[in-house]
Amino acid sequence: MTGSSRGPNDPGRRGRIIDAALEVIAERGVTGATHRRIAETAGVPLGSMTYYFDGMQELLVEAFTRLAESMSTRYREQLDAAATPREARAAVVEIICGPQRGSTRELLLCYELYAFASRNPALLEITRSWMRASRTSLSKHFDPRTARALDALVEGLTIHNSMDTDPMSREDVAAVVDAVSSSLGGA
Repeated sequence: MTGSSRGPNDPGRRGRIIDAALEVIAERGVTGATHRRIAETAGVPLGSMTYYFDGMQELLVEAFTRLAESMSTRYREQLDAAATPREARAAVVEIICGPQRGSTRELLLCYELYAFASRNPALLEITRSWMRASRTSLSKHFDPRTARALDALVEGLTIHNSMDTDPMSREDVAAVVDAVSSSLGGA
């Protein structure tokens, strides 16, 4: 970080810039996220961008890390609340179908992360870390092979249900979760 040795006069500015980056990415995509747009959205001077971040790459890494950690925390909390195998399967269904799956905005941000990460090693590591965290949460209730399959199912069904004009019903999702977890030797 560059700048003077005295502390910032606006301690929340860095966080607002990160939040604004996510807002701009949700509205315009990664390719539409410019320093100027992010600074305007954050309500900060354009010079703040280079004061707090070495460049757009660092800002994108920080913004997408914040998104992944937020989504991962909700995922983990859902699974941590499960005490029985049946509750664990119900938690997976809730992650896919319930309000914790993410808002339309969050899902758009996830799609941007996936697309951008496919060509960007620093962002690819964010997605891999997120997958590891998801599997760790699932592994509290399921064997590693089942945890991996269920994590892929969560991602796939969440994407499909968000885009399908006739999304899979909660009952059908529950049947698939039960089938995968039973056939692979899960909970």
